[in-house]
This record gives sequence, structure tokens and C-alpha cells, in this order.
Amino acid sequence: MSPREALQNPIFVIYVWIVAGLIGSAGVVLAFFTFVLKKEMRSVWLTYRSWLIMAPLILGSVFLGRVVTILVLTLLAVLGFKEFARATGLYRDWWMTGAVYLGIVAACILTLVRHPTAENAGMGWYGFFMTLPVYVIALIMMIPIVRNRVEGQLQTISLAIVGFLYIGWMFGHIGFLANPSHHYGYLLFLIFAVELNDVAAFTFGRLLGKHQFRSQISPKKTWEGAIGALCFSMVLPWLFRFSFPQFGTLQLVLTGLIVGIGGQLGDLSISVIKRDIGIKDMGVTIPGHGGILDRIDSLIYTAPLFMHMVDFYNGLN
Repeated sequence: MSPREALQNPIFVIYVWIVAGLIGSAGVVLAFFTFVLKKEMRSVWLTYRSWLIMAPLILGSVFLGRVVTILVLTLLAVLGFKEFARATGLYRDWWMTGAVYLGIVAACILTLVRHPTAENAGMGWYGFFMTLPVYVIALIMMIPIVRNRVEGQLQTISLAIVGFLYIGWMFGHIGFLANPSHHYGYLLFLIFAVELNDVAAFTFGRLLGKHQFRSQISPKKTWEGAIGALCFSMVLPWLFRFSFPQFGTLQLVLTGLIVGIGGQLGDLSISVIKRDIGIKDMGVTIPGHGGILDRIDSLIYTAPLFMHMVDFYNGLN
């Protein structure tokens, strides 16, 4: 991945035009509702302005190359975990949070480097990356022993393990998708598709929603919205098949299921945490979207599921 390669890659260029077209069209529609129909669209404009920043940031990171992409995604994981630690109170224990930050940095390094001895190894130290949770959890479990502490340690240990596995490692799989030869298609489709899945769930829920999906976790989500988003996501791999021309029918179906189901599970999982601790958003970093973790939650399930599906059928070289 490099700027020159990106400009010469038709998949990257197509996504740039698609994103530019969608942002431009959305701006025209919002202007029509605001100035012609005189609708109150202030909150929607706030969200739209945020996308004017986020979309170029994502495309710009991919454009600048593999290393920048992985570093930016790692930064998002760090910021997402910081929000998690502050929301849950884990941030008070710097030993535990430090261990998780160390694990996230280790995941980044293992995504960047090659296997030091294996012949014909692709980019990224896959084996070590996959076993990394063993070492990070061992480190976290050692901290109370080193500090000779018992009281309250089960809670902090549990939060640290969940924070690393869920945000540092599972989300970290998306950075590993910068390593295969079809990186542009994999990365851009997955990021683009999970965002469209979120929009579809919201739209179908607003238009057709009558039956609550999980009333205690996310009262505004409906069965109609969830099923509509799943059906929409099943179509996306076929519409964007140029992203992975090597995929067969089964891989396209699995991709649709991963995005349609995994994206919603990621969102609901974070909602469980937020409901339990009594907050609406994990942060206020992104106006109109909440925090970083509120924005990347749908990728937490889809990234590892998609990466391992790709590895099983096509490999990661």
C-alpha cells in the first residue's frame, strides 16, 4: 500500500468516487429539507459535518499506505479503550490500563512486522498476533500478585481483560486486513458496509419498526430494523463485488451475514455496557456520533469474523 499504488488501484478510486457522491448527495438532500421544506435538521447537519471529517480521514489513511493505516486504526483502538476505561472506572488503576495499552501496542507491532523466520511469510506476524491474548491476560493476572493485592481485583482484572480482548484485539483484526494483497477491497468494503448496515437498521426501524428487538439493551432498535439491515447487508457484497473478485458465491453470502449480523451484535454489545453503567454514549469525541467506541463498535465483531473467513478461503498473503 502506497499513495502511488492507491491512485493506480481501481478499487480505491471507485470507493473515493462513491464516498464523494454519497456525501455530495446527502448535502443536497439536507439543504433541500432545511431551506426548501423548512425542516429542523440541526442534529442531522451536525452528524453530516462529522462525516465530512471522518470520511476523508479514513480514505486519507488508506491512501497514505499500510503503515499509516495500521497506526491510525491502532490510535482508534487506544482512544476507544480510553473511553471504555473512563466509563467503567478502570482508568483509576494505571497498572491495569497500562497493561492493556501495552497489549494494544503489541498488537500493532505484530500487525506491522513480518514473521522473523518463516519462509514466504506475508506481512504481519499472524501466529503471534493470534496468541497475543494469552500473554496479555497472563500479564494482567500477574499485576495483583506483584502488588500483593486481593480486594477489588476481580473486577479490575475482568474489565482489563474485556477491554483488551474486545477493543484492542478483536478490533485490531481490521488492521491486519491491510496486509493481504487485496487490502483495498477488504478494508474499504468492511468499513463502508458496516456504516451502511447501521444506516439501514436506523432507516428500516424508523419506517417499519413496531416490535422492539432488545428492549432492555437498546429500546429504539426493532425487529423490523434488524431484519431490514440484515437483508440489505446480504445484497451489499454483490453490489460491491469489485472489492473481492476472487470471492465465490459462498464467500459473498458469508460476507453479507458477517456484516448484517456481526455489525448489529457489536453495536448491541457496547449498548449492554452503556446501559449497565447508565450512560448514553461512551464519549463526545465525534459531534452527532458520541465517542470513538460508539462509532467503531460495529467493526469489533465483523473485523475478526471477516478476516478469518478470508484467511480460510483465500489466505492473508
